[in-house]
Amino acid sequence: MLDLGCGPSSPLKNCKNITYSIGVDSYKPYLNISKKSKIHNKYLKANISKINFPANSFDAVILIEVIEHLTKQEGKAILDKANIWARKKIILSTPNGYFPMTNYDRNPKQNHLSGWSRQQLTKLGFTCYGVSGLKFFYHQSNQTTNSLHNNQLTKNIKYRPKILFYLINSLFQIFNYYLPRYSFGLFAIKTKCLNR
Repeated sequence: MLDLGCGPSSPLKNCKNITYSIGVDSYKPYLNISKKSKIHNKYLKANISKINFPANSFDAVILIEVIEHLTKQEGKAILDKANIWARKKIILSTPNGYFPMTNYDRNPKQNHLSGWSRQQLTKLGFTCYGVSGLKFFYHQSNQTTNSLHNNQLTKNIKYRPKILFYLINSLFQIFNYYLPRYSFGLFAIKTKCLNR
């Protein structure tokens, strides 16, 4: 597995059947936290737009909450590269459309520079599912957070009491998984043909 923009706490930590993975991130504090957790076998401190690997180097390439931090052109270029590097699939998640974000973790690379829609990802060969409840419940928060492990579950919930509306929104996840156009986030998978 290749985890591009692995951050401090990749979801790969919950996958027990992965025998080898490489985590790539340009923000050293994130890499340090991930290394302590031993999520990946190898780490690269690098700008994901500037790295290269041979074709078919990985069974899968994942970009979890990454492409929105790139311009549209950079995002398309990294997805093209992932298509070359991945033998079986590319997995990504991103907000559904543009969702402004700045100052997160005091990491300048965390600013959102683009938004991606289900239609755009479908045109690139991805199948999309809705995640994170309904878009209606969220708003932008420009709060700066100092902690790399802050609980962010309710931070961007629009209504108060936030925990209540977070729980209500979580109930909609059952429905919006199959109706991604209404969801806050998109989970997209591109399965590749193995008959090469």
